[in-house]
Amino acid sequence: MNPMLTITDVSRRSGVASSALRFYEERGLITSERAGSGHRRYHRSVLRRIAFIAFAQRIGLTLEEIGAELAKLPADRVPSRRDWSRLSGEWAMRIDQRIAELQRLRSGLTECIGCGCLSIDRCSLANPADVAGRKGPGPRYWLG
Repeated sequence: MNPMLTITDVSRRSGVASSALRFYEERGLITSERAGSGHRRYHRSVLRRIAFIAFAQRIGLTLEEIGAELAKLPADRVPSRRDWSRLSGEWAMRIDQRIAELQRLRSGLTECIGCGCLSIDRCSLANPADVAGRKGPGPRYWLG
């Protein structure tokens, strides 16, 4: 089994478009080597990094944050299960915060969101004298 994969192989195995792989490489999130033909060749371990990137994006990390997290992994060896576990274990709080925020948003769907619109009868009670409007535009109670 060849330890190196083409960009097509990596794209097929990871489910990530080749253009995204090139973008991740430009951002320093993954690396490749160049074959004699100039084509990219990736170590199989890149599949783990790509899965990590996809998961991190799903929980709301930016590419900059993902890069910072990936930089915590060992550079001199393939990351172990323990390395990955330690890294992803730090995200539990962030996921909990995201869940709490989504629950707040769901409960706010039928409540006043502090937009200052005064279009619902309840708004005159929840936002008397357009207090939210004086705090600035948009859903002030949600933005803080």
